Amino acid sequence: MSVTSAQPRPGTDAAFQRQMERDAVWHRMIAPGARVPDLAVIEADLGPVHLRRLLDTGPLVLIFFQHAGSADCATALSGYDRALEGLDAHVVAVSPQRPERLTELKHRLGLRMLVAADPRHLLIDTFNLGFLSPAAKPALGTGRVTLPYPAVVVADRQGVIRYVDVSPDPAPRTPAAAIIDAVAPRT
Repeated sequence: MSVTSAQPRPGTDAAFQRQMERDAVWHRMIAPGARVPDLAVIEADLGPVHLRRLLDTGPLVLIFFQHAGSADCATALSGYDRALEGLDAHVVAVSPQRPERLTELKHRLGLRMLVAADPRHLLIDTFNLGFLSPAAKPALGTGRVTLPYPAVVVADRQGVIRYVDVSPDPAPRTPAAAIIDAVAPRT
């Protein structure tokens, strides 16, 4: 698992406490060896899509992003869509935003990947990738305030998580080459 995190300045009790809290969050997150849950997400064009059914026909790449209104997220998704085209895996971008708001993003950017909503945070909570952001309530349109950390989770066809990359900062993203390597069959 690759996790990047900003380090607080040493020397203050408050900084030490924040670091302890942050470390506790990181250790609860999904890690390689775990399994993809038998959950459905709501794809912007297709409706409910069951993750286990996707695994029946190939590996799974889940790209967690905050919402359609984020310019950083739109740029990252466009880049992933181009870089991962032709990858022998199901690529699914997942946001807690309402599906109809994601439909506009998918069509505006011309995304070929699946773009799915997790409006009740079932997948985000199962993977422990969420954090509270009260300011996100209007953008999400779900009455909830949980956003996912920017993350990529790769699972093999058996549903076993093989790769996880999580960042506390929305700007750095997992390089597409790392995702391609994680999907490549192990020999």
